[in-house]
Amino acid sequence: MHKLYEVRIAWGDCDPAGIVFYPNYFAWFNAATDTLFARAGLSLEEAMARHGILGWPMVDAHASFRMSSRFGEILRIESHLHAFRHSSFEVHHRACKADGTLAVEARDIRVWAAGEAGRLRGQRVPDEVRELFVRGRDEGSKQA
Repeated sequence: MHKLYEVRIAWGDCDPAGIVFYPNYFAWFNAATDTLFARAGLSLEEAMARHGILGWPMVDAHASFRMSSRFGEILRIESHLHAFRHSSFEVHHRACKADGTLAVEARDIRVWAAGEAGRLRGQRVPDEVRELFVRGRDEGSKQA
């Protein structure tokens, strides 16, 4: 299941050279992950209420910066859930400019995190959550 998240680069997203300050990509990938889950039928707020988690924090990340992005440009971030593990999941992202040129390719690993604020621990990702993405993948292949 691939989902699109769009960003218009603001002046404050850029460094003095006028290009995106790289940590901002990770903030956008975080928002893209939240959007991916929401469009699959489970927003972060719902996951927190229904499953008692504190969130899905990023615990590992990798990015390849192919081309700089600048103030005023639009980035289209395509994200898909690559794999579930016991208490974590891996998301892949591709941030492309409006003309389709790849700017950044990334992947991150997130933990289905329970516990108390300040003391997080991984918790098994529920089957019903996994099913949202299997069902979405099946529906996508039927439309193709």
